[in-house]
Amino acid sequence: MAEAALEAVRRALQEFPAAARDLNVPRVVPYLDEPPSPLCFYRDWVCPNRPCIIRNALQHWPALQKWSPSYLRATVGSTEVSVAVTPDGYADAVRGDRFVMPAERRLPISHVLDVLEGRAQHPGVLYVQKQCSNLPTELPQLLSDIESHVPWASESLGKMPDAVNFWLGDASAVTSYLYTPATYQLTEEGTFRVVDEEAMEKVPWIPLDPLAPDLTQYPSYSQARALHCTVRAGEMLYLPALWFHHVQQSHGCIAVNFWYDMEYDLKYSYFQLMDTLTRATGLD
Repeated sequence: MAEAALEAVRRALQEFPAAARDLNVPRVVPYLDEPPSPLCFYRDWVCPNRPCIIRNALQHWPALQKWSPSYLRATVGSTEVSVAVTPDGYADAVRGDRFVMPAERRLPISHVLDVLEGRAQHPGVLYVQKQCSNLPTELPQLLSDIESHVPWASESLGKMPDAVNFWLGDASAVTSYLYTPATYQLTEEGTFRVVDEEAMEKVPWIPLDPLAPDLTQYPSYSQARALHCTVRAGEMLYLPALWFHHVQQSHGCIAVNFWYDMEYDLKYSYFQLMDTLTRATGLD
C-alpha cells in the first residue's frame, strides 16, 4: 500500500510540469508596448507569476541617451568599483563539486571600459556585477540619470526595491544558472587558482549548464522548457520570483536592475512543497 501511494505521488510530480506549462506558462515572453497601470501589472503579471518585456518604460531616463563610454569616462572614469574577475566569464558558478565565486578587484571604471574596448589588457574576464545596490553605493554620480525605482511596479507591489544594481560587461561575461563555496584567487602572475572557503556554509545552486545540459546526470531537466528572449536598449524585463534565469550579453552593454523582495505567500508555500516532495521521492 505504501509503495503504491509513493508511486502515485511520483507519477503526479512527473506529470506536473507539463500541466503547469499548459495552464500558466506562455510559449514566448510577451511584449507590452507601454508600462501597465499598477492594477494591470499586479493582475496580469504579478499574480499569475508570468514574465513580460515592457517597451517605452524608460524613454524619460537621461541615461538612455547619456550613458556612453565617453560619458562614463568623464563622469565616473576615476571612480573605483568592485569588479568580478574570472578565467572564463562565469561568476558565481559551479565548478566540479565547488560553488566558485569570482576574484574581486577594485578598478577604475575607465580601466574596465578600456579592457572591454580592447584598449588595455587584464587577466581574465571583467564583469561589474556586484548585487548589493552597487549603483547608489559605488556610483552615486549616475543616480540623477535614472529613476530610483519603477513607480508603477513599486505601487503595485506595495514596496520600494531592496537593491538597485549597475551591470557592465560584454559577451564574455555570463550569469550562470549544495556545494562547498570556493573563490577564484588571481595571482601576481595573472593566473587563477581556486581557494576553498571552509568556514562558509554550503550554497544551494543549479550545477547544470542550460546551454549544454547533461541529461544523463540530470534526466529531469528534459521536462524543462526554456523561454528565450532578447532585451534591447530601452526595454525592461519583468522576471517574477521563483523563475530560474541564465543571462548572456551579445556585446558590450550596461544594464540596471531593481530587486524587489518576493512575497512569501501561497506561491512560495507551494514551491517549497513541490521541492520537498521531489526530494523525498527521489526525483531530484
